[in-house]
Formats: sequence, structure tokens, C-alpha cells
Amino acid sequence: MAKILIVDDEERIRELIEKYARFEGHEVAMAADGLAAIEAAKKEAFDLIIMDVMMPELDGFSAVKEIRKGSATPVLFLSARGEEYDRIHGFESGADDYVVKPFSPKELMLRLEAILKRTRGEEQRHETWSREGLSADFTARTVSVDGEAAAMSPKEYELFFYLLRNRNIALSREKLIEGVWGYSFLGEDRTLDTHIKLLRKSLGPYAKWIVTLRGLGYRFEG
Repeated sequence: MAKILIVDDEERIRELIEKYARFEGHEVAMAADGLAAIEAAKKEAFDLIIMDVMMPELDGFSAVKEIRKGSATPVLFLSARGEEYDRIHGFESGADDYVVKPFSPKELMLRLEAILKRTRGEEQRHETWSREGLSADFTARTVSVDGEAAAMSPKEYELFFYLLRNRNIALSREKLIEGVWGYSFLGEDRTLDTHIKLLRKSLGPYAKWIVTLRGLGYRFEG
């Protein structure tokens, strides 16, 4: 999982990239122009920035130049201009990659993963999460409740980690079933409800963070 800043003045493009990035398990923040991107980069660290080039207030090249004064965050430029001069300018401005609009969201995600893999030295990131007395180690695939290891079934782990990776997002029942059991799952909705019930039991006092959304599904508030 990576923390990604998406910068584009077109809301539909921001939302499209956000959808695919979150599906891949990434955490996402967004900005609508270069100035907002600079402010966001000052407040928190990102693993990668997807930056549109042509924007009001401040263009992407200038925004990255300013961000790079205090950070070496990898940058993937998006641009409607694909001429050689523009690409060269992009790479000279510090781009790790340059993608021309219109683009394939799936290809964009592959390019994003390639940058992350390269900048992390191709080493597996030890990924953990914790809040109060509940902690999870994605890499080791363990969950701890008040210092004690939680005994979960494989599907409970998968369901919990999926909820964690998409925390604070309303997830429909269909989305959860698709994400945890797969597209070909032919079981009933009660299978999901049963596993949510078991998971809540395993989480003890922290089961309160799994919120039921009537008529929709569930959300993990973390």
C-alpha cells in the first residue's frame, strides 16, 4: 500500500484515478491545482504524486519544482500534450514517468507500481497498522487485540485486511464479496454477514469500528 497524491483540475479524472488506486489498496489524497498540491505536500509525506501539467493557478511543472525543494517524492506527470519537447521538459523537471491523456487507468496503475517498486529498491515494505489496542501486520498476516494474538480463519483475515485497506470508505455488500471471495463467488449474502459476525467477535471491544450501513454494506472506521 502506498500513499498517493492525485493532482488534476478535472474532478472526473481525479475520481477515476482515485477509484483504481483505492481498488489496488492505496491511500489517496487529492488536490485540484498546483498550489493546493504544494500545501498538501508540506503537510504530509506521500509515496508518489500523480501530477497534471496544465492547470489553473500553477502548472504541474512549477508545482513539482517547488515540492522538490523539500521532498524527493516520485512524480508521474499527466498531460494532454505528448510532443517530444513536452516529454523532455517533463523529465527534465524531475518526472519519474510521463503519461499522455487520454490514458488507460489500468496502464496508469502498472506504471505507478513500477515507480513504487523501483523507488523502494524492490524491497518488500513491512506494512503495519494500529489504533489503540488493535494492531495488524499485513506482511506477517497477524492481528493483535490488546496484546493478544487474534485467532482468525483465513477468510476472516482477508475480510479484515480488505476492510482496513479501504477504511473510512462505504463498501457495498457486492464490493466486499467481490474483493474477498472473488468475481466467481456463487454463495449467498449471508456468507458475508456470518464472517462479519465472526470477525467482530475476534476483534472484541474494537468490533465497534465495523459499522453496518443499512441497505448498503459495511465501513471500517479507522
